[in-house]
Amino acid sequence: QVQLVESGGGLVQAGGSLRLSCVASGSISRFAAMGWYRQAPGKQRELVALIGSDGRTNYADSMKGRLTISRDNAKNTVDLQMNSLKPEDTAVYFCYARTSTFRSSWGQGTQVTVSS
Repeated sequence: QVQLVESGGGLVQAGGSLRLSCVASGSISRFAAMGWYRQAPGKQRELVALIGSDGRTNYADSMKGRLTISRDNAKNTVDLQMNSLKPEDTAVYFCYARTSTFRSSWGQGTQVTVSS
């Protein structure tokens, strides 16, 4: 089972930016998709961004235009650049990886807090 470790969360003012990084304990080239989900208090976990092994990306409508996801198979990392952050973006952000057989792995999460 791969281990996913997130970093880069923190406290930022509205309008600010953060870059989240996820490093995997092994090669990520075997993952059909990797990305980020988030979960705010009292809410369900929701998709933020995904990137496929072919480089195709998928972004949440609520954050489209403010995100850039990238993956580096050589470094076994997936990064998420978030700009123009809003207080409603406050949540725990989880790294996610899925194989072609739909076996999923999750990181422990990193807190993102956006102050108004």
